Amino acid sequence: MSKILSVYTNKITKKFGSFTAVDNVDLEVYQGEIFGFLGANGAGKSTMIRMLCGLLTPSAGEAKVGGFDVYKESELIKKSIGYMSQKFSLYNDLTVAENIDFYGGVYSLNKRSIQEKKGEIAVELDLGRQMNRLTRDIPVGLKQKLALACAMLHDPRIIFLDEPTSGVDPKVRKDFWNIIYQLSEQGKTVFVTTHFMDEAEYCHRLSIMHQGKIIALDSPQNLKKKNEENSINDVFIKLIRSQIDADYQ
Repeated sequence: MSKILSVYTNKITKKFGSFTAVDNVDLEVYQGEIFGFLGANGAGKSTMIRMLCGLLTPSAGEAKVGGFDVYKESELIKKSIGYMSQKFSLYNDLTVAENIDFYGGVYSLNKRSIQEKKGEIAVELDLGRQMNRLTRDIPVGLKQKLALACAMLHDPRIIFLDEPTSGVDPKVRKDFWNIIYQLSEQGKTVFVTTHFMDEAEYCHRLSIMHQGKIIALDSPQNLKKKNEENSINDVFIKLIRSQIDADYQ
């Protein structure tokens, strides 16, 4: 059976004045895949995700997400994907339930569907006792779970998670990755950026970014084997040092 392509880019580039944030990146990401973007802050990960989500227009290159063109069909992309930004994006002055109602309306869900989703979220994410609390008053880990739930309300086939576990404790990080695996098993494509080396090991395939370029792309196991290292952390350090040395020669 042939793989179904979820995300495709050909030499996609983003410049801000004279600064190149993303530099001629080629990607093919497939349905059901957990695809990771690993890199230091400023490597271009978030800019890449924002272009693929239809939030930034590329400076050059081609890109399609779910079959939609990022230049001509950005609004269709926004409606068809799930996106959880690095910065907490929900409304702190609304209750948990009100946030779900609001985002359900944004995604044009009817009241019955929103109520059903609310029940599912309460059980699956252990938010039942939090529904009437202001979002600002719930723990950070639950806020992140709520943000993910709101991004998933319309049952998107492709989900973009931009450093979703930043600032949460190890248990919540583990819970998050259990959810990510469940989404993948349902046939959803999960595109996730991270700077946590241990999380990078959980991806089906992993790309490593440096100064806007992808300098390596393969499964975590193959990356370790090719570079003769025991961990992705060691692979990352080795590749980045090699790249920096090359830049100064």
